[in-house]
Amino acid sequence: VDTRAVRRLVARTDAMATAQATKNNITLKGSTAIVTEFFGYAVNSILYQRGIYPPESFERKNKYGLGMLVTTDEQLKAYLVNVLQQINDWMLQKTLQKLVLVVTAVGSHEVLERWVFDIVQEDANVDERGDAVGEKSDKEIQTEISAIIRQITASVTFLPLLEEQCTFDLLVYTNDDAEVPVQWEESDARYIADNAEQVKLRSFSTSVHKVEGLVSYKASED
Repeated sequence: VDTRAVRRLVARTDAMATAQATKNNITLKGSTAIVTEFFGYAVNSILYQRGIYPPESFERKNKYGLGMLVTTDEQLKAYLVNVLQQINDWMLQKTLQKLVLVVTAVGSHEVLERWVFDIVQEDANVDERGDAVGEKSDKEIQTEISAIIRQITASVTFLPLLEEQCTFDLLVYTNDDAEVPVQWEESDARYIADNAEQVKLRSFSTSVHKVEGLVSYKASED
């Protein structure tokens, strides 16, 4: 039984840390920035590909050698900034375990999809200050991330059509001793009730963190 805390955001903050990793020497702070940025683009891509928000509310930006679609909806942008800020903070404290995007039918409240991104602390070296330090080229990391984004883009080829209006929530699994802002609340895990299938996504590594992806979905009954 998974007894880890699950937390879901219910409010907003203003800014996200923008620490950058050097090209080959990856620090905990730099790795955290890379992973947090990936989460932002991945969530945007899922929301676009699964039609949670209308396509005209997205704009194209170049990232990871791809044309990425990101929201122009101000309320959604503020919500994501707040989530990513807290993810950044928890990763720096080494208390973040996974991020889960849950797609739910608006009318029935049935969970239809769960996009899960597990965060694994890798066996990086430690510098004189006790901070994790890894070595990996920026090109390698960007190539691995690009492969995951391509899989998300291709998901429409194997995921069932979402035939009713849907909404989404972001759940965060943390260690039980993680500090939790008052704007967050406990949530159940929001599993798919029955007839669930899953597809494993590619992973990427910064040499400090490894992110492993998986999407589970309610399969059609015929």
